[in-house]
Amino acid sequence: MEGNVLLALGLTLFAGLATGVGSLIAFFTSRTNTKFLSLALGFSAGVMIYVSLVEIFVKAKDALTNALGTTNGYWMTILGFFGGMLFIALIDKFIPKATNPHEVKLVEEVNAIKPEVNEDHLMKMGIFTALAIAIHNFPEGIATFMSAINDPNVGIAIAIAVAIHNIPEGIAVSVPIFFATGNRRKAFKLSFLSGLAEPVGALVAFLILMPFLTDVMFGIVFAGVAGIMVFISLDELLPAAQRYDETHLSMYGLVGGMAVMAISLVLLA
Repeated sequence: MEGNVLLALGLTLFAGLATGVGSLIAFFTSRTNTKFLSLALGFSAGVMIYVSLVEIFVKAKDALTNALGTTNGYWMTILGFFGGMLFIALIDKFIPKATNPHEVKLVEEVNAIKPEVNEDHLMKMGIFTALAIAIHNFPEGIATFMSAINDPNVGIAIAIAVAIHNIPEGIAVSVPIFFATGNRRKAFKLSFLSGLAEPVGALVAFLILMPFLTDVMFGIVFAGVAGIMVFISLDELLPAAQRYDETHLSMYGLVGGMAVMAISLVLLA
């Protein structure tokens, strides 16, 4: 278990700090490879949707039906699944689009920004953006950690998928921060540090959830994790992938991600 905990924490750190890679791309390239972006986001969505519905949801249902009986356990799984969706949907609802780090931005959009607001507004915008980033990344850290604790192979796949989608998210984070400060270095620094919200989420899961991780708690949390990841995939990753899609690349990526996840689950079982 100790080895799994260290691996799970490392995976969330890896996934979270991928936002810094997004900032580097934003500041050191002049154009976004939209074809690759579409394919990668579709792939990430495929991994997350497949593993959520085929692996995580099933494990949650098994744990809850064993603890509560078939009918009650299945109903609790459904409630946990849609509860996770509701949780992440509320986060999206109350964070304005302009400062929402899940709104994918291109490199070109970063380079086109010109700060034209006063210092007080800059400070408020920067603080609010930092909070928005932390709130968004926090549940992703919990999801990655809990998945890795239960099955390291699944955790690795999810961490890679989250990292892929955190790269364009890092670009999205840089946009409002650079707009608020006019400072590329500060935008990169805060974007990089914002990824730490994911390992913080993992630490919270370890310190608060792990001591109470009965079969029922495990099932509810795992069902919620599945709901969170499916919602992120359908609400964020696929629309962003299709936004830059020219030749059905997002769908090819989606199917490819599902196929890779399916094969890996069989080979690593």
